[in-house]
Amino acid sequence: MKYKPNTTQTRRSFLATGAAFAAAPLIAQEEGYDPLRPPPEAEAPVRHNISSFRSVDWRPHFSSLRNGAILVDTRSRALHFWSEDQTTYKLFPSSVPLTEEMTRRGRTSVIRKVVGPSWSPTPSMRKRNPEWPSYVPPGPDNPLGTHALYLGWKYYRIHGTHDTRKIGRQSSNGCIGLYNNHIEELFGMTKVGTQVLLI
Repeated sequence: MKYKPNTTQTRRSFLATGAAFAAAPLIAQEEGYDPLRPPPEAEAPVRHNISSFRSVDWRPHFSSLRNGAILVDTRSRALHFWSEDQTTYKLFPSSVPLTEEMTRRGRTSVIRKVVGPSWSPTPSMRKRNPEWPSYVPPGPDNPLGTHALYLGWKYYRIHGTHDTRKIGRQSSNGCIGLYNNHIEELFGMTKVGTQVLLI
């Protein structure tokens, strides 16, 4: 008995295969697919420089809101502000100290407010970085940005920064940094005597 091929099936297979080949360039064009190239490796997840943070209540941290209150959370890299009359709550991303040794925690207050602050490195900063200038006047090169809140602890400030890459990172020599537009806003809401807590 002679073998007789199934011409219907063969023809259908041929047509289906041909259609697939004809469509391949269109798929390749649309999806960027190249059958001669190995599939791309999965991309690493994007890492943002600002850590996720959320609003918090003032009561676990302060006994009252007298003179207003600032909470700096060095773990979430966020600064929280509450007005004395409880009508205003603000949450800002911040930079925090580079290391645990440079990080100070506890209670203090705002003792001075300066627009256009000048800057001089502390003795320990000069020791670590002898090439740094001894004084930087107000302006775009000043590490304290456009505004500064001086705290009761010597050398510690909440200030702006012209280097926006620092926000959301461990990047300071001890101070807390904010975007210049955020420190300007915070500066306008605080007063000498505003409570400050770093945790």
